[in-house]
Amino acid sequence: MHRRSFAQLGLSLAALPLAMPRRAAAADKPLRKVRIAVSTTVLNVGYPMLTLPLTLGYWREEGYDVELMPVGASLQSIQQMVGGNAEFGEVNASVIVQANSKNGLPVRIAMGNGVIDWSVAVDANGPITSAKDLKGKTIGVFSLATGGIAYFNSFLRNNGLDPAKDVELVPLGLGAPPIEALRSGKVQGLLYWAAAIASFENAGLKLRKLVGEDWRQYPDYTLAVMQATVDKDPEMVVGIARGMAKATVYALANPDCARQLHWDRYPSTKPTGADPETLVRWDLNTQQAQLDSLKDAFTLNGGKLWGNADPAAYDRLVKFMLDTKQIDKPVAASSMMVKIPDYFEKVGRFDVAAVQAAAAACKP
Repeated sequence: MHRRSFAQLGLSLAALPLAMPRRAAAADKPLRKVRIAVSTTVLNVGYPMLTLPLTLGYWREEGYDVELMPVGASLQSIQQMVGGNAEFGEVNASVIVQANSKNGLPVRIAMGNGVIDWSVAVDANGPITSAKDLKGKTIGVFSLATGGIAYFNSFLRNNGLDPAKDVELVPLGLGAPPIEALRSGKVQGLLYWAAAIASFENAGLKLRKLVGEDWRQYPDYTLAVMQATVDKDPEMVVGIARGMAKATVYALANPDCARQLHWDRYPSTKPTGADPETLVRWDLNTQQAQLDSLKDAFTLNGGKLWGNADPAAYDRLVKFMLDTKQIDKPVAASSMMVKIPDYFEKVGRFDVAAVQAAAAACKP
């Protein structure tokens, strides 16, 4: 998946009696179709907040028949929403900022899912132990346009290095090339996001990870929605986000159960080429990269409401993007937030302990 680089369809929800339980109400009404464009090419085990609501029926309980649409990079997800082909997009937060600041598009933040999880991976037994040791080194990246480079350059400058002179970047893509490049010494480090780094570890690399102190203080993966969709069907926005919040709690409570359920529903994404125990270890490692990001995002966004998006965190990202010239003018994070009364409180109205108990029992 290439994670780092515009739905105005809203479905009206008839008013329901306040005393009617959500499950009963959903059962009495036909499910409404909702599409989520996901910024990846393959929905592997690393997307439990999106795949588990389907497996566990969380979105059906809310009254929605959800289709996940892997579309590539975040820009493509935004384009799918603007073009009316998706109601939501799971995208990098920086793309939401750019859409609002540079293009004036009313893309809104519906849920905070992750943090910046990039790192510079180097040989665990090698001499590189700090940013200063990167001077004169060659670093492999997915592409020369990949989003992590802005964070990397800031990391170098903060440690007294000149990105233009002291380090060389080489585009390597994904798969075997970056692995072989590090093994052969063609590069001395790999600048990639956490799930990619996990895949390199699965292939046998022993890695030490260098990370900027501020990187995980910036939000990243975010559920996006157009303002027109919020205006037309706010209850749908709440329901979709609530399903994702419940799935996040479930996966964090029992990662191996989340892995088992993913393999059962999406057998084609199960890794191959090793014994069963190794395959389990590989996918748990891949999944853990996302779980760590989900957990850190919960803390970053206040640590009280699952899925909450704290404007202060997104304001920090806006400032960083201004400083690194990714945008030319600021945009207030508060203007990008979904504005539904008590929105995140509504998203969090579910029994967390019950979800955790269901995860412990590990039954669909």
